[in-house]
Formats: sequence, C-alpha cells, structure tokens
Amino acid sequence: MAIVHPLSEGIFTIGHDKEFVPFDPEIHELNDRPIGSLLVEILPFLVITDRDVMILDTGLGFKNSNGQLQIHDNLRAHGYQPEEVTKVLLSHLHKDHAGCLTYHAGNGIVKTTFPNAQYYIYRQEADFALATGLPSYHPEDIEPLLSTGQVHWIDGTAGTIDGYIHYEHSGGHCPWHIVYLINDGQDKVFFGGDEAPQLKQMRMKYVAKYDYDGKRALALREDYAARGKQEGWQFLFYHDVKTPVSVL
Repeated sequence: MAIVHPLSEGIFTIGHDKEFVPFDPEIHELNDRPIGSLLVEILPFLVITDRDVMILDTGLGFKNSNGQLQIHDNLRAHGYQPEEVTKVLLSHLHKDHAGCLTYHAGNGIVKTTFPNAQYYIYRQEADFALATGLPSYHPEDIEPLLSTGQVHWIDGTAGTIDGYIHYEHSGGHCPWHIVYLINDGQDKVFFGGDEAPQLKQMRMKYVAKYDYDGKRALALREDYAARGKQEGWQFLFYHDVKTPVSVL
C-alpha cells in the first residue's frame, strides 16, 4: 500500500522573470501581479511504501521562521525524519523542483537535505541543467550533490527502479524531463512533474507557452489521462492549488 502526503511550500505567482513570489489569497489579488503571472502551489510529495520512504521533487528550499528547512518541518509533521528518507525521485531540475537537493547549514557547510537517501536523476537532465543555468536552473543547488555518493543516475528512454518504480523520458516541459509510476502491487501512483502539473490541465486541451514542446506536452497529458483512467492511477499534481492528489 502506498501512502501519500503533500508537503506544501505554499502558493506563489510566477511571471516571465521566472521568479516565484509568495501569494496569500486572503490579502493578494492575482490581477495586481504582472501580466501573464501564473498561480501555482509548490508541492513536493512524501510517498511511503513497504520498501521506501520517498520524496518526489524537493521544492524551492525555503526555510521557516525557526530557521529549519520547510520540507524538513513538513516531513516531521507526518512523523518522519529527514534521515529516514531512502529515495528522492527528481522529475527534472528546474529551481522550483530541485531547490532543496542540498542546503547551507552555516559556516560555509553545504549538506544534502536527505543524508541517507539515493537521489535519482536523469543523467541528460543534469548535463543540460548545468550547461543552461539561470534563470530556470540553479547550478549552485545541483553541483554540491553531484560530488557526493548519493546520486543514482537514470539512463535510457524508460526503465524500472528496484522492480516497482517505473520511469519514462517525457521531454515535453523541458527536453530531459521524466515521469514516474510507482506500482507496489496494490496502488499505482503517478508523478508527472510538470508534464501533469495540475488537475485542470488533464481535463482541458490546450498548448502551454511555458513548455519546451507544448504540443508534445499536450499529447503526453492526454496519454497519461487515458492510461490513468484505465489502470486506476492516483495522480500527484505538483502545482495544483486545490487538488494535489486525485484519480481521473
């Protein structure tokens, strides 16, 4: 059985400058933000199976007022410690998905956010992220991890991790994006990252301008929706303000 907990970092707007600005629906108006701003949630996920305690994408890496990483506080709120995480699955390395691979612990020390976990990264995405850099990628968040022994490189167009976590190269939102389907024999949990970021995008047919290949991303969403309905997938929506987890 797979247990899922969203680990929200909050609601933000993002505009053409690629900057994530906190948004409180109680006091802010979307119309006051720059034209074209999108309203998104930042939602890493905690997925627990009989074999693993997993984090799916790591968020922006913000710290709370107590000086602790927000993702650490969110994890502890569900009864788990950072040291208990066994796998971190990365869909891609954009700064809002990979901003907490590592963190600054003070005195110039950089630590991995989950010290005992293996971080699963698509090899070509890492190469692309480091070569591309700002504003979408923050190499300074990525490079410290690569010098540790915690990286498990993913290769090929599709494959399986430990016999039950399936991945596919998707390449719609960014060239080397991948998606995951966790199938523990009881539940099927699909994490599409930014190929399937919100529930409404699985129900509406449109090409998003922010995708690397908008037509491919649209076709992928349609394919995932059809497969998910047929096979009973539980979808995890990383940017959905209202519905982070749903079946179709």
